[in-house]
Amino acid sequence: MDESPVLIGKRAGYRIITLNRPQRLNAFNEAMQQALAAAVAEAEQDETCRALLLTGAGRAFSSGQDLNERITASGEVVVPGAALERYYNPLVLKLRALPFPVVCAVNGTAAGAACNIALACDIVLAARSATFLQAFARLGLVPDAGGTWLLPRLVGQARARGLALLAEPLSAERAEEWGLIWKAVDDSALMTEAEKLCVHFSTAPTAGLGLIKRALDASEDNDLSKQLDLERRLQGEAGSHPDYGEGVRAFLAKRKPNFTGKR
Repeated sequence: MDESPVLIGKRAGYRIITLNRPQRLNAFNEAMQQALAAAVAEAEQDETCRALLLTGAGRAFSSGQDLNERITASGEVVVPGAALERYYNPLVLKLRALPFPVVCAVNGTAAGAACNIALACDIVLAARSATFLQAFARLGLVPDAGGTWLLPRLVGQARARGLALLAEPLSAERAEEWGLIWKAVDDSALMTEAEKLCVHFSTAPTAGLGLIKRALDASEDNDLSKQLDLERRLQGEAGSHPDYGEGVRAFLAKRKPNFTGKR
């Protein structure tokens, strides 16, 4: 078994990043955080990468922070703020800002910060046996890694408060019903469906998809007037890209477009 805390799989047009501490339910320690940040940065720098798939090895996506790193040798509890500033927050911001789609395949428990890292991805698929858990209240903590921002926007204030305050697990099927994730699929089909999405994105107009991400994120804070102005500016940028011309010509010729994928 490869003991690297993160595994990287390179495919034609996309990459797969797998959290790889299955014996610890892929709990985040510093080594995994560093390896994950490096893997995401490498994918961003690869001009042939047009989508990213994030998943976990074994029977969990991730159980969240490895609490063994929160206790010192003298028995003192480490305050989590430094890890948020150094690892979790930059990771969430990077996933949202990547210039191509990020698919997350949740193959089991996604708890704590790992749950919110999954939700920060663009499209979340989950195995039917998977669960989502905002575990923070069980430890007297506040949802982090973007949880307090993401949850109310995805499921509304009432459900966000219930998930955060009660710290009860949410099934994949209920998560789909509530709009927390894109889709719940059979366990055996999870990776097939996730890679199918990445194959689709690997031939899509990557620059345009990146602009869609920017527009949707900005809409959370803009009023209608500002958002309309942003759409106008982004549409001008998208319309100046060669992929737009190819899309128009392909539509008129009734053929499949051959997008360059250049960002």
